[in-house]
Amino acid sequence: MSAIRRQVLTSAVMLLIVTLALGFGYPLVVTGLSQLFFRHQANGSLVYSGGRLTGSSLLGQSFTSGGKPLPQFFQSRPSASDYNGADSGASNLGPTNPELIVAVAQRTAAYRAFNHLAPGTTVPVDAVTASGSGLDPDISVQNALDQAPRVAAARHLPASTVTALVRKYTTPSQWGFLSEPVVNVLDINLALEDLR
Repeated sequence: MSAIRRQVLTSAVMLLIVTLALGFGYPLVVTGLSQLFFRHQANGSLVYSGGRLTGSSLLGQSFTSGGKPLPQFFQSRPSASDYNGADSGASNLGPTNPELIVAVAQRTAAYRAFNHLAPGTTVPVDAVTASGSGLDPDISVQNALDQAPRVAAARHLPASTVTALVRKYTTPSQWGFLSEPVVNVLDINLALEDLR
């Protein structure tokens, strides 16, 4: 057998072995381990309510009807992708871009009006800007507290009840110093529905 033929055969055998090991074996092992140890996360952190799929705790979604936000629900961050997971992404507008400046000003005015806040009230940045993915499932605690009186009024609940839910559904900073405390919008809205 010539040296070239032996090298080609050795290369083909190695390609087959590596393809089987890394193309099939490794993904099967990783998938099996994730299903064994992290089943909820590996399956998309799906949330069911009353036996019905209502969303994922990892993806933001809108709480609207006819394109208008429903006052009885906490509202998610704005989305550059209209909460479409297949179109995830940001607007990619820089902080000095006139389009973003106008959009933030309009969102700020709309946020204050929708939540019955005074004209000069400071608005949390996450209430008027989209996240990098456009699908952030969480809002800041201040954003949730700003929305709590509106939600309480729309549901005819004491404001203290809704504020207590905000505190209950606040996820603390990861490891006490990474990130900020947040509230998962889907989780708190489902908790509100359970109060009925």
